[in-house]
Amino acid sequence: MTDLDALIRLCPPPNPPMTIDWSEVEADVGSGPPDDYKALAERYGPGTFCDYLTLYHPHGPTEYVNLTGPMPERVRARLRTDYDRGTHPVAHDPDHLFACGVTSNGEYLFWITEPASEPDSWQVAVNEARGPLWYAHHGTITNFLVSVLTGQIQVPQFPVGLLQSPPVFTPSHPVLIKPEPDDAPPPPPVDAAVIRTWAREHGHPVPTRGRIPPNTLKVWETAHRH
Repeated sequence: MTDLDALIRLCPPPNPPMTIDWSEVEADVGSGPPDDYKALAERYGPGTFCDYLTLYHPHGPTEYVNLTGPMPERVRARLRTDYDRGTHPVAHDPDHLFACGVTSNGEYLFWITEPASEPDSWQVAVNEARGPLWYAHHGTITNFLVSVLTGQIQVPQFPVGLLQSPPVFTPSHPVLIKPEPDDAPPPPPVDAAVIRTWAREHGHPVPTRGRIPPNTLKVWETAHRH
């Protein structure tokens, strides 16, 4: 049984497989992504595991969760600043880290892209949103998900109660925000995980699960109003 088979048995994808133009993705991101991720992304599509862990996806609904969007480079730039200045410990050279996911608490998941020419051997790292802790997993991203969702491993940065309910995958859903005037184009849909991540990065309290507080939504709307 492959890791993807184990993940599907553990947490069935709600939608049929999708087709992704990987040549276009590879042209955007360079070497990679790994084959296991390609199969995972095609089978599950964009969305979130356990209302907590969102993998970046080529069809992610916003730039904040899109594998070919600006987030991987933005995250790397932050790590590079910390690494060069020594302000926060970074466990790996940022040039060898590619952000491939995010949690509702603001941790990032990375591929450790060594060797760069062998993406199927890339392992996984997780940083701490507001602290120095790093965690490394000696396996693929699909193996990481299976290990986390079965409780085989406990990532110190993840909440202890992550598996209080059976694992579930939720496809990306839009979050309605304040409508614009009738003559303006409608805003693009925004995934709830994106708002949670943005809110925590900007110091606004937001629960890991459930309804996003109206005040937090209002702050998000104001910050993203054009």
